[in-house]
Amino acid sequence: MADTQSADAFVEFERVQKSYDGETLVVKDLNLSLPKGEFLTMLGPSGSGKTTCLMMLAGFETATHGEIKLDGRPINNIPPHKRGIGMVFQNYALFPHMTVAENLAFPLEVRRMGKSDREAKVKRALDMVQMGEFGGRRPAQLSGGQQQRIALARALVFEPELVLMDEPLGALDKQLREHMQFEITRIAHDLGITTVYVTHDQTEALTMSDRVAVFNDGRIQQLAPPDQLYESPQNSFVAQFIGENNTLDGVVQEIRGDHCTVKLEDGSIIDAKPVNVSQPGEKTLVSIRPERVEMNRDRLNPDAHTLKAEVLEFIYMGDIFRTRLRVAGREDFVIKTRNAPDQRRLKPGEQIEIGWMPEDCRALDA
Repeated sequence: MADTQSADAFVEFERVQKSYDGETLVVKDLNLSLPKGEFLTMLGPSGSGKTTCLMMLAGFETATHGEIKLDGRPINNIPPHKRGIGMVFQNYALFPHMTVAENLAFPLEVRRMGKSDREAKVKRALDMVQMGEFGGRRPAQLSGGQQQRIALARALVFEPELVLMDEPLGALDKQLREHMQFEITRIAHDLGITTVYVTHDQTEALTMSDRVAVFNDGRIQQLAPPDQLYESPQNSFVAQFIGENNTLDGVVQEIRGDHCTVKLEDGSIIDAKPVNVSQPGEKTLVSIRPERVEMNRDRLNPDAHTLKAEVLEFIYMGDIFRTRLRVAGREDFVIKTRNAPDQRRLKPGEQIEIGWMPEDCRALDA
């Protein structure tokens, strides 16, 4: 899938390919452009090509084919240290024998900056990540979260226009990781820095990004803002990879405009949006999000599709109830309902009716 190259692109990949052995392509014909100041996340499973793309942009890997441009100029042959890019890694990569302030001053010394300017920039960077008091400590005296803040400050200290982050929060616990997600996003937007962030964590991608590029098998499967990615997946891989998703196997019966009818495996007929199907007789995977399904008869819209279902499991999760059902031969159909006073607690074995609006249901590739 190609992204249209724009005149105001700050970062550009033009038909970029990468092979390590001369035969297998780990990145296939990548076209991607980012405007200045965008926070773009490359999301995908292990081996999908996202980290290789980041490393080619950083200069640690060389593209086998195609061109990478930064602010309009090709950078394929420019070494990493001359690209002026800030980097943040999962393992922090701090020098253990240096203090925090010395770690931050190092990239400025390499750029031959004077002592007073160095000290001012180090102080500003430490204040930015709320670590102003820690300049005299060594990395070993800091917690994991504090070390990651210092790694972020070091990437920002020489005021780069582009910062690359490779799974930077992977080693942190859940609560700290969530806090750092907001911190990184806030700093990036406050400074107007263009950011390319790599993760396999979909929640991280959805909460932090202006746009997300979903990678699989060396290609971008979909490139879109987070809400569009979640609400309107373009194929079954994206639908399954982003958030929780129910799927039902079926065959397309008829397509008319932006609606199609699908016959499910148990013989039920439902309506759906034809997203990735083109003709009757085609096999399809019908996709519907758990929170879009209703099981309270009085809440069902008159236009809603209804199907018979059997309760297999009813789980209390505090703010929501999670119900697993047998629907159209599948035993992994899940509904999430708000913990509300009128929500009756269901028992395994109960027969109920469920429903959803046709526009919330998407006919995707099988």
